[in-house]
Amino acid sequence: MFKLQSPLTHCIGYMHNNESWKSERTRKEEGESPFTKKKKKKKKGGRIRKTTKGKGRNFRSTKEGAGMTEKGVREYRRKNPGSKLKTAVTEKNPSKKRAARRRSFCARSRGWKSKRGKAARRRWRC
Repeated sequence: MFKLQSPLTHCIGYMHNNESWKSERTRKEEGESPFTKKKKKKKKGGRIRKTTKGKGRNFRSTKEGAGMTEKGVREYRRKNPGSKLKTAVTEKNPSKKRAARRRSFCARSRGWKSKRGKAARRRWRC
């Protein structure tokens, strides 16, 4: 039976990381292997450390109810401009907007079965 081949299987060269087409001979002369990938440079910053102990902590322990601390939320918003992240709604009688946020969180997190998830739901009073 007739078998279709990929349109690029007949090419002598190949494309690597959106560079121009290079032949295998050129790649060998440059000392590059067709099977090695170039390493991506890691970005500095952007992520906050997920610590629950010590001076620089940004998260609560499970005993304290899990979730981010106010300091952690401030740090996250500083590193991610335009973020709308807020702390947990923990008061007994929240305002209308905050009560709606709590209901929404409780509905979304209903399936959380882990230790941290249960602690967070307990802190939010779900």
